[in-house]
Amino acid sequence: MLVSDFHYHLPEELIAQEPLADRAASRLLHLQRCGAQSGDPGQARIADRQFRDFCESLRPSDLLVFNNTRVFPARLYGRRGGIRAQPVSPRNPAAKDFLHGRIEVLLTRQVSHDPNEWECLVRPGRKIGVGEHLFFGKQDELQAEVHWRGSFGERKIRFGPVADFFGTLESIGHVPLPPYISRDDSTRDRERYQTVYARERGSVAAPTAGLHFTREILARIDERGIETAEITLHVGLGTFQPVRSEHVEEHRLHAETYSISEEAAEKINRARNAARRVVAVGTTTVRTLEYAAKLAEGDIRPGSGEANLFIYPGYRFRIVQALLTNFHLPQSTLLMLVCAFAGKENVLRAYEHAVKERYRFYSYGDCMFVE
Repeated sequence: MLVSDFHYHLPEELIAQEPLADRAASRLLHLQRCGAQSGDPGQARIADRQFRDFCESLRPSDLLVFNNTRVFPARLYGRRGGIRAQPVSPRNPAAKDFLHGRIEVLLTRQVSHDPNEWECLVRPGRKIGVGEHLFFGKQDELQAEVHWRGSFGERKIRFGPVADFFGTLESIGHVPLPPYISRDDSTRDRERYQTVYARERGSVAAPTAGLHFTREILARIDERGIETAEITLHVGLGTFQPVRSEHVEEHRLHAETYSISEEAAEKINRARNAARRVVAVGTTTVRTLEYAAKLAEGDIRPGSGEANLFIYPGYRFRIVQALLTNFHLPQSTLLMLVCAFAGKENVLRAYEHAVKERYRFYSYGDCMFVE
C-alpha cells in the first residue's frame, strides 16, 4: 500500500492559525457509513453540521470515551555549550555562532519515572551531538546533557536536578504548537490548546478532537443520560511523526504511554457486551482502545503500558464503532487510521468536500463525525 495513496490537496489558507473564540462554534462534517453495522464501510453519506449539535448525533445508549491527557509546555528554547565547537578565529568566524547559537528542543517522552531523562527532538539536529551541554531560560534554570543521538533530530537528554522540574517547565517552556501553525505561541494557547477535561499531564500535542467540547456541551451530554468514560494516552512521536517510507506497511510507530482505569475498563466492556456503541473522541482514543483490546483478545483490561498500534486500511476494529476526529495531514498515520475506519475513498471524498466548502483544517480547525 503506497503512502502516496493518502494524499489530498489542501489550500494553505484553510489551515487554521488561530482557535475560534467559542470552542463549540466549529463546523462538523457528518460522514455516515452505510455498511457500518456489518463492518463494511460501504458508500458514505456526507452532511454539513455544527459541532454545537453534536449531542443530537449521539444515541442514548452510546458510551463516549475521552482521552484526558494534558499538554505541558514541552517546547524549550535555549543555547548549546558548544563543547565540540572549533576555536573562534578570523579563519573560522562561524564558530562563535555555533557556540552561542539558539536551539529548540521538543520534549516528546519521559524515558523513565525520573522526570530528568527525556526523549526529544532538537533543532538544529545536525550540530547537537552526544556530550553536548544545553542551557534553557534566562538564568539557565534548566541544564541538560545529550547522551544518545538518533535519526531525524531525535535525542535523549538528561536534565540536571532542580527543585521543581515541571514547575520550571511551566515557567520557561512554550506551548508545543504544531509546525503548520506559523506563529509563536501566546498566553491564550495555554488554555486553548487544551481540552476542558484535561487531567493527566504528559502530552506534547493536544488530542484535538476534544478541543471543541465546552462545559455546557458536556453537561448536555450528561443530561441526555449518555454514559462517558476517560482513558489516557500521552501524545508523543507516535501520533505526529511523519511517514518516511514509500510503503505504508514499512512504517513503525513510536510507543506512547497509556493508562486505562478499572472504572473505564468496566464501562467499555459492559457497553460492548450489551451491543452498545463505543464512540471514540479522537484517534488517540481509538488507538488506545484497540491496542488494549488486541492485548486481551477483545476485552479491555485495566492497566498501563506502551501502545504502538499502527492502524491502516485492512485493520478490523474490535471496540470503536463511531469516531469524532479533526482533519489530518496528507499521508499521515492519523489519516490512514480514519481511512481504515470509514474507507479510503469515503474519507478522501469527504476531505475534498471539506476543502470545497472551506472547512478549517488541523488542530485549531473543524471536525468530522464518522458513524
